[in-house]
Amino acid sequence: MTVQTFVPGQAQIHLTESARRQALKEIERAGAAGIRLNLDESGCSGYMYVLDFVDEPREGDTRFDIDGIALYVPEKWLLMLNGLEIDYVTEGVNSLFKFRNPNATGECGCGESFTVHEV
Repeated sequence: MTVQTFVPGQAQIHLTESARRQALKEIERAGAAGIRLNLDESGCSGYMYVLDFVDEPREGDTRFDIDGIALYVPEKWLLMLNGLEIDYVTEGVNSLFKFRNPNATGECGCGESFTVHEV
């Protein structure tokens, strides 16, 4: 099941139920108010996803309220992240947040970074 939220006229970000549950656990453990989803211009393909715990928004952040989770995304990345689905999966012995971005036009071999056409 996918939990969906959106800001009218802006990007849509989706969390699976597994990702929502894990994010709530990690926010509580960190004593934070929410999570910021940011992009770093690095990696072998161009951009990497970065999740940080936050207590308040920064200038230029858009807030998504997703079933008890405050997710902050810098406005400059909204078009690149429109339609993004965040999942929490177990692969072998590792559990991690997995990002499925419909705007990505390529990924590096290790899956740590992605590229997009300029939007």
